[in-house]
Amino acid sequence: MQKKPDSESNKKNVAADKKQQKGMQSSQLMKLFETELKDIFWAEKALTEAIPKMIAKATSEELIVALESHLEETNEQVKRLEQVFKSIDMKPTAKKCEAMAGLMKEAEAIIEECEPGAMCDAGIIAGSQKIEHYEIASYGTLRQFAETLKLTEAAKLLEQTLDEEKGADEKLTEVAVSAVNVEAAELEGVAVV
Repeated sequence: MQKKPDSESNKKNVAADKKQQKGMQSSQLMKLFETELKDIFWAEKALTEAIPKMIAKATSEELIVALESHLEETNEQVKRLEQVFKSIDMKPTAKKCEAMAGLMKEAEAIIEECEPGAMCDAGIIAGSQKIEHYEIASYGTLRQFAETLKLTEAAKLLEQTLDEEKGADEKLTEVAVSAVNVEAAELEGVAVV
């Protein structure tokens, strides 16, 4: 027969857990978590402006639908990040994400240099997937930081967004493979400057 822990022992364990959690939340990892959170917050907000530009240049109906769907998700992801900030008692703050700014600039250049049609659609997908892969890496890292820091609510919210980013990447691959890349491959060689 196991001995039942007394309430004094339980109180000590709870107090120790709270002290450990408070210590983690003032740790270097927590500071890095906050910095990366600000970074991805900026990135998502910037994407809410960039995706409509991609939609305007796209010609494939499947691609347009995929981008419109991801734009809706991105708007929800911004709100979800605001919830993550709230869960750690921090005001939502954006810090320019140089990596995302570079990826968006590259995607924009590809789109501008391509002929309208399938070639441009393939360029949009290429640029979008580079962005998705960056987001997948960022959200995976943030989720792991949150788990290590015992930020359960933040971890769950970040996991939800991570799953959406993986789904968006898979959808872009489907669109590319099912039609866009085939159409672009059939076009006569047009020089990309």
